[in-house]
Amino acid sequence: MTSLRPFPGRLAKRRERGFSLLELSVVLVVIGLLIGAVAVGRDLQRSAANQRLSTDFIQGWQLAYEAYFNGVGRPPGDDPLAPSGRVNGSGANVGVALCGAPMMNAFLAAGIRIPTGRTEGQQDRYVYLDSNGNPQEVQVCFQSAQWSEPGAAMGTYVALPRNVMVISNVTYSLAGALDQQIDGRSDARFGSLRAAALAADVTANNPGQIWPIDDRMAFGTVAATSLDESQVAVVNALFKMTR
Repeated sequence: MTSLRPFPGRLAKRRERGFSLLELSVVLVVIGLLIGAVAVGRDLQRSAANQRLSTDFIQGWQLAYEAYFNGVGRPPGDDPLAPSGRVNGSGANVGVALCGAPMMNAFLAAGIRIPTGRTEGQQDRYVYLDSNGNPQEVQVCFQSAQWSEPGAAMGTYVALPRNVMVISNVTYSLAGALDQQIDGRSDARFGSLRAAALAADVTANNPGQIWPIDDRMAFGTVAATSLDESQVAVVNALFKMTR
């Protein structure tokens, strides 16, 4: 008795059977969910890193400045014999930023504990990743700078010397995170945290402004290149101290 076997043509057709539309749809949905989960996780990680930088580093230096002022009675770098109330407030140093080793030594000499920062000897620096995953290094200095404040009439402003923390190499994402934590809103011209280029703007009846960079711009440019491999553009920010 001969057994029934499928014809070779039918067997070939069975082997050539592809995926159904339903199967392809399920695969695409799963891929989309995985990509979305990775993107959300990356954003959450960057947000947490920015929060840690703000809390441990920026606020750490703010507290160190306040401790110095309360303990010594004047800003760091000010003339102890004829204090002006300004950072580096004597002679040719007026308006010059107090940075690096001289700044850190001034705090340490007064017995003030400073943030850990990047490493020993570089406590004024902090390394973080931008939105493209490339390393950036923020640095902190202190300075007496011109600061726009409301004038005598509504809508007018005057520039006055104020002690500020200079925060260099800030990306758009980090600027927004710092601004939200310090001021509760993102504005590069008003509030306690401002873009350095807009801090002394006294243009009358001029509304607030957005930060002059965004994460599409490559480092050193003002054009939106939108390249994933590029370092993101940075800007300097000023954080006004209370005294």
